[in-house]
Amino acid sequence: MRCAAPAAVSEWKVHGAGGARSFSTNIFKYSYVVVACMKKDAAKAPVDEARMIVSQLTPLERAVLSNLDARKSLTALVAKTGLSQVEVMRALQWLDNKKLITSEVEEQEFVTISEKGKEAFRAGGRVPEDFAKEALKERGVLPLADVAKVLPSFDKGAVGAVLGALKKEVTFDRFADPPSFRWSAAQPLSLYKGKAALEFAAKHDWCIPVASVPKEVVESVRYLVGLKGYAEKVVRKERFAKPTLLGVRVAKIAPAEELVERLSSSMLKNGSWKGKSFRAFDVRVNVKPRYEGRVHFVNEAIEYVRRIWLDMGFVEMEGGVVQTAFWNMDALFIPQDHPAREMQDTFYLKDPSKGHVPKRLASRVKAVHENGGGTGSTGWREPWRVEKARELLLRTHTTVLSARTLAGLSKKDLPAKFFSIGKVYRNEALDWKHLFEFHQVEGIVVDPEANLQHLKGYLSAFYRKMGFAKVRMRPAHFPYTEPSIETEVFDARRKEWIEMGGSGIFRPEVTYPLLGEEIPVLAWGLGLERIITAYFGIKDLREIYSNDVEQLRTMKRWLQR
Repeated sequence: MRCAAPAAVSEWKVHGAGGARSFSTNIFKYSYVVVACMKKDAAKAPVDEARMIVSQLTPLERAVLSNLDARKSLTALVAKTGLSQVEVMRALQWLDNKKLITSEVEEQEFVTISEKGKEAFRAGGRVPEDFAKEALKERGVLPLADVAKVLPSFDKGAVGAVLGALKKEVTFDRFADPPSFRWSAAQPLSLYKGKAALEFAAKHDWCIPVASVPKEVVESVRYLVGLKGYAEKVVRKERFAKPTLLGVRVAKIAPAEELVERLSSSMLKNGSWKGKSFRAFDVRVNVKPRYEGRVHFVNEAIEYVRRIWLDMGFVEMEGGVVQTAFWNMDALFIPQDHPAREMQDTFYLKDPSKGHVPKRLASRVKAVHENGGGTGSTGWREPWRVEKARELLLRTHTTVLSARTLAGLSKKDLPAKFFSIGKVYRNEALDWKHLFEFHQVEGIVVDPEANLQHLKGYLSAFYRKMGFAKVRMRPAHFPYTEPSIETEVFDARRKEWIEMGGSGIFRPEVTYPLLGEEIPVLAWGLGLERIITAYFGIKDLREIYSNDVEQLRTMKRWLQR
């Protein structure tokens, strides 16, 4: 269908007795015509385009545009239109969206005159130096002690500056009695050097735009700024706007009559809307975004990680965050005097402070700690105390779930693969790369045929699915795995290798008490937050849990392959 613009969209009139229904139909009809025509025929019919835009202008936009015949500042437009600064600023933004103007912010340098400077202006443009020179010129001799007496009341504290100025121009006889300044007609005196600047400032509301200072006043302004407390240089940001070619055309077209802004219920009831011209609305203009409800971006990543392990045939482990030291440390062959057990590293519960320890399993763990328990190890060769193992704490790693899961397995359950994603807690100092509460991705593979190559394969597959093309591993040491490896991935954004987490094969001192025999168990514990920060562009781990609403609204979705 060919788009033909109405002859004068700015003069829309709704006729007939169709009431609100007839009005609504006409409004939608003409809105469609306006928007369609603006898309198709704007370049072909600039006059019609200008008329269409005129029909959409608000009173504020019309007031500003009609006074913008050339490049003007925001301050000048406020004075010209009589509108408030907020109203003019709003109109400029709307006009800019419609491509009717261009605007930019410039930094301008001003010299502002202080109250002391205004007093000098009222004193005939004379500063303290001028008062002293006038007295010296009149008397020929001015004792040093009298300098302060001749200074004006508005600046008695300028004695030091005045003495310095006098010594540059006249003779100072320090051997005279009393020491005095002497002047003769042969010595020229520079008087009223700040007067021109003060007079110029008085005409500009005591605020001199540096760029517009006449050449003959420049030195006077510079002198005044050099005096302490009389003038100050400031930098202000000022917005300037000028009309585009389209804006010039639109400004020349005035609406035939005042356009009605709103259709009220009373107008519908009494029929006064008939014959009125209503302002058109452009549905394409920028509007405030509306944000839908969404899952936290960390939870989105967690669901993605969960799906990776489920797709690889793993079963999810679950368990509480409050655990005994037995499951969190002793079952993992961590010695009872290990630094990680100290209060500065672990959160312990005060009430209740003790938990239950399974007796049969405790005897096995005790034997392993004290003498190796038949594993071929010598153990830690220290007495193992069950009371210390009963201490309740917030789990420091999700490996505690792996220990519990292993203790519940039988031979018929093997081979088996498990994973978990849960919060862990460390009593650490909070900084850009450390959190005291974070998520850990845990995994174990229990298989008599498992080996280190299998472990490397699982981890490489996981990181590739997380978006890291380059993965490398190096030997490491961890208390309850041997051999142990540290995994690093290459961050293409930062162009560097990043440490992701530890892994290895559980030591016999861990598997023998829990499973009753030595079976290879591949294990890993990875920090989730470190894995996802590169994708989300987060450089400081603390930003993840800052409760920044704007961040939550605008953070991109987790869309990895």
